[in-house]
Amino acid sequence: MKRQKRDKLGRAHSNGYQAGLGGKTKEQCPYQDIDTKSQWLGGWRDAISDRNLGLFK
Repeated sequence: MKRQKRDKLGRAHSNGYQAGLGGKTKEQCPYQDIDTKSQWLGGWRDAISDRNLGLFK
C-alpha cells in the first residue's frame, strides 16, 4: 500500500509551526506562493501564540 504524503499546504503549516517554535521571524518564510505562504504564517502565528501561553519554552 502506498503511503500518502501530506498535502503541500498542511506541510507548509507544520513547517511554519516548527519555525515559530524555533524562534525564527515571519520574514524568514521560505514560500512565495500566496496560499502556501499564508499557511506557513498561520502555523508560525499558532506557534508564537502557544509559546506566549507557556505551552513551550
